[in-house]
Amino acid sequence: MSSPTDRPPARQRRRTLATRVRILDAALRELGRNPDSSLGDIAEAAGVARRTLYTHFAGRAALVRGLAEDAVRAIGHAMADARALDAGRDDGVEDDPASALARFVLTLWPVGDAYRTLIGLAPQDLGPDHLSELLAPARETVAGILAEGQRRGVFHAVVPPGPLSAAVEAHLLALLGTVNAGIWADDGSGAATSALIAAGVDSATATATVRRLHDPGPLPAARRHH
Repeated sequence: MSSPTDRPPARQRRRTLATRVRILDAALRELGRNPDSSLGDIAEAAGVARRTLYTHFAGRAALVRGLAEDAVRAIGHAMADARALDAGRDDGVEDDPASALARFVLTLWPVGDAYRTLIGLAPQDLGPDHLSELLAPARETVAGILAEGQRRGVFHAVVPPGPLSAAVEAHLLALLGTVNAGIWADDGSGAATSALIAAGVDSATATATVRRLHDPGPLPAARRHH
């Protein structure tokens, strides 16, 4: 009979990964419920011993960093999904910067919603600049969309694309914060409409653009990638 140490390395890695995922899932739930949840609380919620949690994460900062790394991967995959949706369209909508921005927000919103707990945790646990680093790839993409929209006269040009992208990002983060506080709920359509208006699109056009694009079916839910 084989002993546990005889298990193939691949099986060990799968079990280790499954435990890590379970801990991170529990951390996201517990810290979202109570940002002051202890590692013991999280270990209990994950159904593991506290020493097992410490095997994967040396402390609270390491655990939050693990959530942040998860969020980065999820953002990357959501951005790839957004590009795939653009590439797969043959209706010309991808040529419209307003539609491109709305689609980007609609695709990223489920990820932001899933990881909105990090908005409050990242500054205190990882440092004030970490959240900005997490969002840098998305910010660059939005800045590119805004630059093209400004060139075509779709978005206002009062603020350059980079600062405008940062302003739209702050606006969306604030909206996620209200969701986190339980004072608002959104499926992404309100956030996308608001982002377009913040970029200079009139309210009626913004609403019509998002209504045309918003279909919960094909939009990917937030996914965890390890």
